[in-house]
Amino acid sequence: MPTLRRRTPALLAATFLASSLSLPTHAADRVLGWVEEGLIMPDGVAVKFKLDTGALTSSMHAEGVERFEKDGKDWVRFNVNVKDNRTDKPAKLQFERAVERTIKVRGAGGAERRPVVQMSVCLGDTLYSESFTLNDRDAMNYPVLIGRRTLEKAGAVDSSKTFTAKPTCKKG
Repeated sequence: MPTLRRRTPALLAATFLASSLSLPTHAADRVLGWVEEGLIMPDGVAVKFKLDTGALTSSMHAEGVERFEKDGKDWVRFNVNVKDNRTDKPAKLQFERAVERTIKVRGAGGAERRPVVQMSVCLGDTLYSESFTLNDRDAMNYPVLIGRRTLEKAGAVDSSKTFTAKPTCKKG
């Protein structure tokens, strides 16, 4: 009969830590600041991203969100009007995206329903195609908020740092 080994707390902690580090190698080594410059793709417009470990889903500034049907599916048409940090000029981007789902977001002002769409953004040297809620973030300091679903692929966040990873993705 095999002998049973008693696992020590240290062994359990080491086993858990080893099994939880399933990030890509570059992401596991990367430490990002709580604010980073990123690019809204495919146009390559540079804006400030807030990396928010308290948010599950990422969010992007959107104005004039208009729902419509295309090929029997729900779509949205919207504008992203921001200032490009690199040129200091206004950038007016227009998008049409399929709606993945609609989520209910609760905040200090109450609850509201927001569409979720796939958007591409560049953070550091990596292009991410991720789910974003659309919301008028004009009154906010950061037009793009990166949530935990994206951060788990991007790397750790150090709240004492900012602007640690210059975006290097190519337009197009």
